[in-house]
Amino acid sequence: MNSREDDALAQAAVAALTGQLALAPKPGLPDPRDLGASRTRVDHRALRWSAKALTPGLAAMAAAARRTGEPSPQLRIELGAIGRCAEHSVGLAGGGHRGALWALGLLVAAAALEPRAGAREVAAAAKRIAAHPDRRAPRRPSRGSSISAKYGAAGARGEARAGFPHVRRALDALAAARSAGAGEEEARLDALVTVMSTLQDTELLHTAGPIGLRHVQAGARGVLDAGGTATEAGRAALYALDADLHARAWSPRGSAGLLAGALFLDSLPVPVSSRERPA
Repeated sequence: MNSREDDALAQAAVAALTGQLALAPKPGLPDPRDLGASRTRVDHRALRWSAKALTPGLAAMAAAARRTGEPSPQLRIELGAIGRCAEHSVGLAGGGHRGALWALGLLVAAAALEPRAGAREVAAAAKRIAAHPDRRAPRRPSRGSSISAKYGAAGARGEARAGFPHVRRALDALAAARSAGAGEEEARLDALVTVMSTLQDTELLHTAGPIGLRHVQAGARGVLDAGGTATEAGRAALYALDADLHARAWSPRGSAGLLAGALFLDSLPVPVSSRERPA
C-alpha cells in the first residue's frame, strides 16, 4: 500500500497539472475558454477529468522510489513500467498529459527520494534517475524521439537528463513575478511564456518546423519584453500570441508539461535550512 506521503505527493502533482490547465489565456493551449474544443480540438473538461487518472500511478512511482531508496537503474525501469500503465489509464479516462506524466513522474519519484530537499535538489535527483536507460521500454521510437533526432532538440528525455533546466527557469520566473507584485495567475503565465521563449518544443517542431518554433519563441519573448502579463502591453502581446497560435493550430504542449512540473516543485515545503532565520 502507498503511504500517506506518497499519496500527498501524487495529489500535489495532479493539483499542479490542473492548476496549469486552469490558466488563461495560454497561447495555443487548451484553457477554460475552450470547453467545446472549438479552438484547440482538445476538450478542456476532458483534460481536467483525465488528469485525475494520473493519481494512482504517481503515488505508485513515489512508493517505488521510497522503497528503492536510491536513483538506481532498477528504479528507472520500475518507473517506466508504472508510467506505461498510467498512460493507459489516462487514455481510458480521455487521454492527454503524456509529457506532463513524464516530467511529473520523475519529479514525484525524486521528491520521495529526497523528502526534505528543496525544489532544485529535487530536480537534481530527477536528473540522476533519468540518467539511466529504461531497458524494458518498447524498442519502437516515439514521435518525440524521432523529432529530437531529426532536429537535434533535447526533447523530453534530454530535458530530464539535464536536470529540467526549463522547470528551473519557470521557478525563477515565478519568484521574479511575485516579487514584482504580479498576481498568482500572472506569475504563472509569465513562467509559461518564459519556458516557451527558449524551449525546443518537439511538438512545435513536428507541426511547424524550425521556422515556426523560432516564431513562437520570438512571440513569447515579446510578451516578456513588453513587461510580462501583469502589464497592459504584456497582456496585449499575450493575447496577440494566443490568437496567432490558434489561427495557425500550433500548440506548445511541451511548455505546458514543464510548467506543471515547476508548479509541483513550487508547492513543496521549503526546507528549514532554506528559510530566512529571524534577526
